[in-house]
Amino acid sequence: MTSSEFASNRDNFCYRHPDRQSFVLCQRCLRTICPECQTPAPVGVICPECMKSERKSETPSQRKARRRWRGGSSVAPTQDGKPIVTYALLAVTSFIGLLQLIPGLGRGISSALLFSAGYLYPQLNGGVFEPWRLLTAVFVHGGFPHLALNMLALWMIGRSLEPMLGRARFLALYLIGGLGGSVAVACLDFDAATVGASGAVFALMGALLVLGRHVGANVTGILVILGINLVMGFFLPGISWQAHVGGAITGALIGLILARTRRREQRIWQIFLLAAVAVLLLVLVAFVPPLILLS
Repeated sequence: MTSSEFASNRDNFCYRHPDRQSFVLCQRCLRTICPECQTPAPVGVICPECMKSERKSETPSQRKARRRWRGGSSVAPTQDGKPIVTYALLAVTSFIGLLQLIPGLGRGISSALLFSAGYLYPQLNGGVFEPWRLLTAVFVHGGFPHLALNMLALWMIGRSLEPMLGRARFLALYLIGGLGGSVAVACLDFDAATVGASGAVFALMGALLVLGRHVGANVTGILVILGINLVMGFFLPGISWQAHVGGAITGALIGLILARTRRREQRIWQIFLLAAVAVLLLVLVAFVPPLILLS
């Protein structure tokens, strides 16, 4: 198609703004819409007219949940609705996971990034002090199935949760949740060496459960999935149930903070409380394991 033919084809321009070229279609009516007319949907985007029609078909409980969560909230969706942080976490973690599959290289990466409580106490580990392992363990895994399951869960939850929270809050939830998982391992199983994003993923599920309950959504499905995964961690070998429990509790706490500090004037309190959770976890890991070892 020549440039003149392209310009003369009105299907290549927004149906609401005929002077704006676009290549994006509304997933409902399949008409071309420009960025201004795009509203993020679970899959793709929809136009204002389809959004209006969808709002009319909402049940009273769905309408109430949307208004309670979005109205006057500082926890607003991202501008374009794209879960960029989710994709970045998937890319980085998957890249490291693929490097781990390379013979002769994978074991070195795992050894350099895994978490074990001994690395936090130089007096017990020959003077070695590597506290960053509390977070780096989130990015390495114990094999391809382990990596695939965690990345699938991150992809499924992140696409919905990140646009709801915003990128910075979502990233904070993921990282602090991963920290919570590592701290739980240090406090409950001092000698264990762990890898994997399970603690961070469970934090996402814990936060989603609390946020959904707060807006009046039906959270039965989330609760069942969370419960099944927690129970499996107690019975299947090689799974760190401590990281699962620690991540879920941390995520639920963060979800409660985000739900109770949604207004713009509460933003400073929100940042302060999220930082306080991170500090509390560091205090716990600094004092609880040594006290347990000495008792």
